[in-house]
Parts: sequence; structure tokens; C-alpha cells
Amino acid sequence: MTPRDGTGASRGQMWPLYAAGFTTAFGAHGIAANLGGFSDDAVTSLLVLGGLLALYDGAEVVLKPIFGTLADRVGARPVLLGGLVAFAAASLLYVIADSPGWLWAARLGQGAAASAFSPSASALVARLSPAATHGRAFGSYGFFKSIGYTLGPLLGGVLVWAGGLRLLFVVLAVLGAVVAVWAAFAVPAVPPLPKTRQTVLDLARRLVEPSFLGPAAALAAATAALSVGVGFLPVSGAAAGLGTVATGAAVSVLAACAALVQPAAGRALDAGRLTTRAGITVGLLLTVAGLGIATLPGPAGVLAAAALIGAGTGLITPLGFAALVAATPAERLGQTMGAAELGRELGDAGGPLLVAAVATVATLALGYAALAALLAVGTALTLLRRARRPALDSET
Repeated sequence: MTPRDGTGASRGQMWPLYAAGFTTAFGAHGIAANLGGFSDDAVTSLLVLGGLLALYDGAEVVLKPIFGTLADRVGARPVLLGGLVAFAAASLLYVIADSPGWLWAARLGQGAAASAFSPSASALVARLSPAATHGRAFGSYGFFKSIGYTLGPLLGGVLVWAGGLRLLFVVLAVLGAVVAVWAAFAVPAVPPLPKTRQTVLDLARRLVEPSFLGPAAALAAATAALSVGVGFLPVSGAAAGLGTVATGAAVSVLAACAALVQPAAGRALDAGRLTTRAGITVGLLLTVAGLGIATLPGPAGVLAAAALIGAGTGLITPLGFAALVAATPAERLGQTMGAAELGRELGDAGGPLLVAAVATVATLALGYAALAALLAVGTALTLLRRARRPALDSET
């Protein structure tokens, strides 16, 4: 088995890439979940919290496609290393300054740095893995990213309790630096591949092709549902009379299901027991079912919703990335990964916004139902388009 472009990597060369995935997830959620006590003034705290959260995600939305394209041009490894070093430096900035103004700068710098090393790591996972093991490789990458999402709020809370927000930034600075050094020694140089000139129109055409749009939309839908589950299922749990420990356990169930399903889905894909199309469809249906069950009152609905949303997103994530890699020329992997990550960031923001908007004018249950309906309609339209395509092909 050989990779699509002739490169190869041992298991040891992949571990720093998985660590980079963990770093971006831990950095995003570790700080986001522990910023609530930043200000003593309630109104100011809410405004500061919203702004700081938007800084990180906003930087990723704007910069991921740019850094993905840069990775194709100069090589993914330099962009990976530069992003990790910049992440450590941005984290260290707040450690040294330790003031509210510099917190904004540090958070913006972290988001920009993650925009560089996250799509680069994904591209390197694809470039360094044989085509026959892409499912397993992205399943492992997604597993460690999910662990970062899970441990971020928990370990971040412990660090803030022990030494304040500054200690959390110290740990993030050390983490970024250690992963950068590890990657510098373990990840081989993967030179950029020669490519034909691409115009903006060529890029636009490629990004609206079903081979890109389908998996990218599924990844955005999965991220939207995951973000809604993490953010709003605790609210449903509290309404059902659950305590903070029980609601935290529900979120842990969601994250654990997402983490455990991803490697299994990747192995099934590589072994030929599962196709990307079937797996993504089943994942979307499970996710829709989980959002539907979340509308039911009581603790059972919360836990069942968490398990189904986690399993659905765990199916979609590695299969979606594997489908994108299979349909992308190796010399354009960074650009594709950056664009796909942009879609995920939009889903990460859009899902909670939709649910919150509907819940504000109606109920939280209807907010879940609105997102479930949107994903169900998208899944149905995709299935109808696929069903019509063989018929159209047979007529021509």
C-alpha cells in the first residue's frame, strides 16, 4: 500500500499530528469554558465573554482557507510548525502581560495560529497516510481532537481553580511548544507538489462540486449538532432537575461517543465494511434522531440525545474527511482542508445561533427541532439528488 503521492510515514510520525489536533481542540474549549469569571461586572462579563469567544472563532473563519492554500504552496510542515510556535507565543503573551487588554491580543493570536496548524495537520495526515488507511488515520485524528474537546473544560477548570487563567495559558504555551518541537523532529518534510495554475473561478467551481460540497456540508452539520449538544443539553438537563454533575456527565457521554466511534468508523471504511456515502447518511440520521429526542422532557431524553448526537457526529467526521481527500488532488489538499474547516467553523457558530434564536421566541425544544428539521431536509435533498443521478446517467 502506498500513498496517493508516493510519500509514507510510520506511526511515530503521525503522533505529533494527532497531538496538534488535540492542541487546537483543548485550546479552544479549555479557555472558552473558563472565561465566565473574567470580570466582576455582570454586563461587562457577558460582553467580554462574547467578544473573546468570537475572536478565536472569527480568526479561524477568516484565516483557515488562506493558511490551507499557503500549505499547498510552501509545504504543510512549515505552516504546521509556524502555527504551533505562534500558538505558544500568543499564549505566553498573556502569561507575561497578565492584563485584560493583552488577553484579547492573546486570544486573537491563538485563533490565528490554530488557523495555520489545524488545516496543515489535516493535510499532512492525508499526505503521510496510505490511501487504504485514510479512514483509520482520520479516525485517530478525530479521536484525539475529541479528547481535547472533552478535557478542555474539565482540565481547564482545574487549572483556573489552582492558579487562575494565567496558569491555563502557561500550560497552553508549554503544550504548543512541546508539540512544535516534537513535530520538528518526527514529522518528515513533505514538499509541495507541482500544480497547474488555478483561477478564482476554478476554485469556485471545485468548491461547489458535489464531491466537495456534500462531505463539507455534512461536516458542518455534525459540528453544528455537536456544538448545540455541548452548549444546550446542560440547559435541558437542569430543566429536567439534573444537578451539575449529572449534566456534565451527559456532555461527557456525547464527547465519549464521538471519540470512540471515530476510530471504529475509520477502520470499517478501510476494511470495506462501510462506504463514505452510507456512513455519512447514517451519521446524519443518528444526529437528527438525537436532536429530535432532545425535545423530549426528562433525564432519559437528555442522555439518549447525547449518545445519538455523539455517535452520529463520530461517524460523519472521519468519513467526511476521507471523502474529501479521495476527491481532491494531492497538490490541493491544504486548500480543501482549509475550506472544509471553514465550513465546520460556520456550523460551530450557526448551529447554536439558530437554536438560541428559536428558543428565544419559542422554547428550547423547538430550537432543537428547528436544527433537526434543517439537517433532515438537507439529508433528504442529498439522497434525492443521488437517486436521480443514476437515472439521468442512464438516459444519456
